[in-house]
Amino acid sequence: MPDDLSETVIWRPDLTAVTVIFDAAPAGYAGAQAIDPLALGALLADRAGIDGRHVVVADAAGEHRLWLRDPTPGQPLAAIIPLDRDFGTRIASLLRFHRLLFAKQSGPLPRGWPLTAYRRARLELMLRALDLRMDGATYRDIAIALGKDEVARLSATEWKSSAARSFVYRLVRDGTAMMNGDYRKLLRIR
Repeated sequence: MPDDLSETVIWRPDLTAVTVIFDAAPAGYAGAQAIDPLALGALLADRAGIDGRHVVVADAAGEHRLWLRDPTPGQPLAAIIPLDRDFGTRIASLLRFHRLLFAKQSGPLPRGWPLTAYRRARLELMLRALDLRMDGATYRDIAIALGKDEVARLSATEWKSSAARSFVYRLVRDGTAMMNGDYRKLLRIR
């Protein structure tokens, strides 16, 4: 994995509802088409593994994530849509890709997929707060490090009931949960 995180990450398809899953089309579907990822446009990622081929296709409206379970060239394919809680998002992602296949504007990514600026900023604060806490910083020290300088002047009683203390506590709590496995929630559509 690159240190600068500039390479496109391939997430497990079962965790990313925007990944469109393809497998060999059932016999008798003469109209089923093969997909040549190289003909779709610029590829941001293309990785083959024991479970098939994972491809991320660039698109001005938002990338397309594909999992070709049967990557045999020329193999007619069918989409697989698991009947799970992400069914609507999976359908929306498939429809976006279908429009791309037929040279139409694919449309925006499903709502909630890209991280908003607010969520990115909060995640950054969570990581900073968690790092400081794991290095032994108190909640008050963390608040000051995160720019809440006014808490240094608060008495112990005022600090205990301050909004800054509650904010920092929630950051550390949520950062700890992310560290312990909740990070996968980032891949879920809200």
